[in-house]
Amino acid sequence: MPEQINAINDALWGYVLVAALVACGLWFTWRTRGVQFRMVGEMFRLLADTAGSGGTAGDKEGSRGHRHISSFQAFAVSVATRVGTGNLAGVATAIAIGGPGSVFWMWIIALIGSATAFVESTLGQLFKLRQRESFVGGPAYYILKGLHCRWMAYLFAVLITLTFGLVYNSIQSNTICGAMHEAFGWSPWVVGCVLAATALVIVFGGIHRIANVSAVLVPLMAIGYFVLAVVIIAMNIQQVPHVLKVIVTNAFGVEQGLGGAIGATIMSGVKRGLFSNEAGEGSAPNVAATASATHPVKQGLIQALGVYTDTLLVCSCTAFVILISGLYETPELNGIALTQAALNSEIGSFGPTFIALAILLFAFSSIIGNYYYGEANIRFMTSSSAVLAAYRLFSGGVVVMFGALASLDLVWSLGDLFMALLTACNLIAIIALGKYAFRLLDNYRCQKREGTKEPVFHRDLLPEIAEELECW
Repeated sequence: MPEQINAINDALWGYVLVAALVACGLWFTWRTRGVQFRMVGEMFRLLADTAGSGGTAGDKEGSRGHRHISSFQAFAVSVATRVGTGNLAGVATAIAIGGPGSVFWMWIIALIGSATAFVESTLGQLFKLRQRESFVGGPAYYILKGLHCRWMAYLFAVLITLTFGLVYNSIQSNTICGAMHEAFGWSPWVVGCVLAATALVIVFGGIHRIANVSAVLVPLMAIGYFVLAVVIIAMNIQQVPHVLKVIVTNAFGVEQGLGGAIGATIMSGVKRGLFSNEAGEGSAPNVAATASATHPVKQGLIQALGVYTDTLLVCSCTAFVILISGLYETPELNGIALTQAALNSEIGSFGPTFIALAILLFAFSSIIGNYYYGEANIRFMTSSSAVLAAYRLFSGGVVVMFGALASLDLVWSLGDLFMALLTACNLIAIIALGKYAFRLLDNYRCQKREGTKEPVFHRDLLPEIAEELECW
């Protein structure tokens, strides 16, 4: 079975999605005049304002009788799903398969993909709906309301539920159990049971409990891992120029012996980069839509920053630690075992233990964040509480146990396949609807130039779709 899945993945990733992702990223970069570069300062300002105030500065929607999710909490949930096994195990897998040059292509897909992330998250905010406890939205909603294509909306809802709620959660669980077994010798059965029980307690609390847990775990895990990686890099600062040279030369096939064919290098970097930062995949818009904001562009900017946080910061830390160690050329090391071995070589026996604990926080936060993406789309397809309860049990319990016991190759192959199908569906939608994100960005910039600190959007700006914009 993995062989057949890999054959499909090779066709999709080798001939279709790499070109589509790069083309879309370049198109959105050009049409937004490099929003991901020109507005980095505004991204940090928005995030700092909402983190400091407990909500998005200037937002009023939370006062209408709804327990709203702040922009910082939405950012935390989306980063929780981005910052996970892709940053520790995924980067290691990319380097083991495609060589050091894969890191370069991960950077490229992040830089251009952040423009794609901006567009899809802005659209998620624009077409969101108000429900009893919070806002809800995402690609299924903007496909239905923006494109008026019901079958495609339901196809996306099914695909993202299967991809994140089921397949990706099995990957996170598999990585946690592998790390715990490597560090402590713990049985996957035991670790899987504990993970499943804990996840079920959180997911049955809904988006507010997920947001609250993520807002604590994400800063804790990201800062702790970043500090350790920086210390290791600083201890080996003399190797950094060599590491950068190896990454760049291998990225273009100059040193074929280190990483194989350039095609494998690019494909590995793009696949693992997308798995990690999710730009264009259609996941982040689901949580971006839950945030209370005065203008859709605010969440677009904040979610674009999430791509940078994931790939340029956390993934790069892992890559540098692995490349400094020199263990990436060891054939028997792959995935989380390679990352643990690299840390072990740099800081001793504390390394595998630290990675085991880090991956526990990283991947567990991803499990609960992934679950929410499925829940949002279950709610799109049906209002049945029985169906939602069954999904919670399956995603938080059964799938977590499956991942704990399944093979590494099987869960990653399934992840690549579903990621490809999901991304293709979302890219079609955001290309067609991107014009609205461009107009919103122009409006936001115009208000900022006129001296408005907190731009406000009203649906009259888009009269042709005003009836579809319930929350504006």
